[in-house]
Formats: sequence, C-alpha cells, structure tokens
Amino acid sequence: MQDVKPYWQNYVDGTWVDGGAGRIDVFNPGTGEKLTEQALADAADVDRAVMAARRVHLSGALSDLRPVERGRMVQAMGCYLLDNIDEIARVLTLEQGKPLWEARVEIEGAARYFEYYGNQAETVEGRSIPLGANYFDFTTYEPFGVSAQIIPWNYPVEMTARSLSAALATGNTVVIKTPELTPLTNAWFAHAAEAVGLPKGAVNILCGLGHEAGAALSAHPHVNQIVFTGSVPTGIAIASAAARNVVPCVLELGGKSAAIVHDDADLEAFENDVRWGIFFNAGQVCSAMSRVIVHESRHDELIERISNVASNLSVGPGIERGEFGPNMGPMVSEAQRDRAAGMVSGAIAAGATAATGGRKMNIPGAFLEPTILTNVTPDMNIANEEAFAPVLSVLKFRDDAQAIKIANGTPYGLVGGVFTRDIDRATQAARQIRAGQVFVNEWYAGGVETPFGGYGKSGYGREKGREALWNYVQTKNVAIRLRS
Repeated sequence: MQDVKPYWQNYVDGTWVDGGAGRIDVFNPGTGEKLTEQALADAADVDRAVMAARRVHLSGALSDLRPVERGRMVQAMGCYLLDNIDEIARVLTLEQGKPLWEARVEIEGAARYFEYYGNQAETVEGRSIPLGANYFDFTTYEPFGVSAQIIPWNYPVEMTARSLSAALATGNTVVIKTPELTPLTNAWFAHAAEAVGLPKGAVNILCGLGHEAGAALSAHPHVNQIVFTGSVPTGIAIASAAARNVVPCVLELGGKSAAIVHDDADLEAFENDVRWGIFFNAGQVCSAMSRVIVHESRHDELIERISNVASNLSVGPGIERGEFGPNMGPMVSEAQRDRAAGMVSGAIAAGATAATGGRKMNIPGAFLEPTILTNVTPDMNIANEEAFAPVLSVLKFRDDAQAIKIANGTPYGLVGGVFTRDIDRATQAARQIRAGQVFVNEWYAGGVETPFGGYGKSGYGREKGREALWNYVQTKNVAIRLRS
C-alpha cells in the first residue's frame, strides 16, 4: 500500500473535525486494497457547516469585499493547487484510480477554474434602466448566500473547483459534500482557503453518505442554492428537497452522448477523439463519447481503427502510469466495474458483438478491458443507458436524418459531436442535435470559457463560462423617485 495517512477528517468552520457517523473505508481501485479511513458526517455535522457558512455570509466578510479583492483570493487558491500538484495528484490517483498523468491534468484544470473565475469576479455588473426624468433605476447582483455543492467521484478535484471558484468569486459561502468513494483530495481546498485568507466558515468540506449527509444538506432550510453532479435519480431527489424550500439548483445528470461520423470524416484524426472521448478516466465522464453513429460506408474501417486504439492501451494501476500516453487505469470501484461488465454482457446477449474487450480483467483491482461494441441497435439498453465505463457502442446510419434521429433518441442531451469536412452539414447537425454543447471535428473542443450543461434528463443550469456566474447571483432592482 502507498504511504497515505491512515485517517482524514472533515473541515467545518475552519477546524478539522471527526464525523458524527463514524468513519468510512476508502479503497485503492488500482489494487482493491484499503487505502485509508475518512470521517463520515451526519446531519448534525451538516447543520454546523451550514450555520458556519450562513454566519460568514450574513457578516458580509466576503460579499462586502471589493470584487477584485475577492477575485485575487480565488486566483490564489488555484495557485495553491499548482504549488502542491505532486502531492495532490498522487493521492487522487490512489483514491480514484486514474493514471498519474491524468490526475495532474485534472488538477491543472481545477486551477484554471480558479484563474478564470477569479478574473471574472469584478465583471459581474448591473445596468441602469431609463424610466424618465423623475427616476433613477438600476439593477445589482447579490450572492444567494450558502451554496451547497454535492460532488461526484469521477473528478473530485476539478468538479469541486468548477463550482467552488464561481461561488466564491460572486461572494457566496460554501458547504461541500465530497463523494464517499473519492473524498480525500478535497482536503486541499480547505488548505487553500486557509492559505489565501478566506474567513473561517467560508468553505466547509465534509464527507457523508448520500441518504444522510446529502439529504440533510439538500433539505437544509438555510441552504440558498444547490449544485449537484451525478445520477438522474439522485438529482430528482435533490431537486425535490430543494423545491420544498424554494431553492434553485444546478443539475448535471450525465448523458449518453453520440458522435456522428459522416462518410467524409477524417478517421485517422478520429482515432485520437476516441482515445480521449471514451477511454480517458476509464470512460467515467458525464460527457464521454459513449456512442458513435457512423455512416455505413465507413463502418468497417472505423471499427478496425478504433479497435486498434482500444486494444493497444496499456491498462493497469494508475500510480504506475506517470507519463502521458496510450494507457488507462481502473474504474473507481469493483461495484462500478461489475455493473458495466453486466451491461456489456446484456448487450451481447441482445445481439451486439464485442469487437474488442468486454470482460473484467484477471488482475487485482477494478479493471475492465477497453471495449468496442458493434451491431448495436438504437433499441438496446446499452445504446440508451449510461454505462459510465470504457465501453463504446457503434451504430450505423444511411442518411443525415437517420443519424440525427438516432443521436437524439435517448432521454439525455449533455453533449454531442459531428465529424465531417462539410461545414454546411456540420452546421445543420449542430442545430439539430439536442444537447447543451456540440463538438465539431474534435471531441471536448472548448474549455473553461464555454458554457456546459444539459437538455432533458441531463439536467439544467450551466457550468463553465460566464453563463455559470448567473447561477450564483440573484438580481435586485432599485427604483428611485427623484425630487423635482
């Protein structure tokens, strides 16, 4: 076992504390062995965290700052992450499984959020509205107050940074519930908050089970806004609890995203898109390229090319894969791996064929072979439900209309893609694909600057870009009657 301290605490009101629900074991998915123990919060811990955040908000310690001062602290948090990237990346790899170089990419991405939203802090401006000579009217934006942020296990550093940075930049205080599977690396956000001088209670971080701590947080009467990334059923439960308190939510609930590959697509370049689109982080990405819808004339060539990509990946413990390259780590847990393997078996039973992969690997840890499924039809479960795994389903189409119909044929609508040399065809497809973001000729084109969020059961609200800032503020109008 790698050298990791044996017990990690929660962080409430500026103090490291035990959890009222005891402890939970954290496992290394690269070996299947126990890694450490994490304090587990109960509803009383959640209440203390929320009330600490509320106290800071009501004091104005953040919201009354000049925005540039707040922005500088947010930027400095990102610098803190980069200053400690080696240590954070190692722990991230051990708790989540991803290759060490991927862990570094995640931390660099997290730091970029703090840089971006720190720069945006002083750009949230109101406007004046003309009402005639006898009035002066203007709008202003105010933070909601306490932002509750429930973080997924697949990107525990980057997803926390995405919402925490925007919330702090706009003057909110935050309570973070970390994922039970990957709770450790969130500790560095507490260290960063202390290092940059945020007031005690502005950032609170605790690990707890969803049915206890998560439920208590989403239903707490003094939570003013909620951000959640995760499954549809949990998102519905959180939104329902929030609705009872009339609290706004931002929900990112996954997807079954499709890349449409036309007959004129550059398949050699597309190999790299597949590498990043479905095998990065072992396919455990909400916006993963989980379906490829390819023109029937290019189907066989595409299968040969992407099967080579999959079969040539080096798969093993992430801690042993420190260099960028064609490699992949385990899934986050054996339970997640077994669920995905079951979906693959079900697809094969329904008539799909594994061009490569499809099986659990016979080594310690939560490993699934990189998998390409052919002969997949739109009615199959594997073409409609999120596997959240290194599993790519390939479907055929004959004409553009059929491709769009298949792409839009699931309840999800997070991202989509189209690969073609024809700009008119690409533009038409981008308009017709039912998704919050569409990539043309490069999967994951865009960046922190570009808004991200879903249609349909992929959720609502937007993260990333300036669009995200409006999730964390509410508009106030002030109308002044002037004396003649």
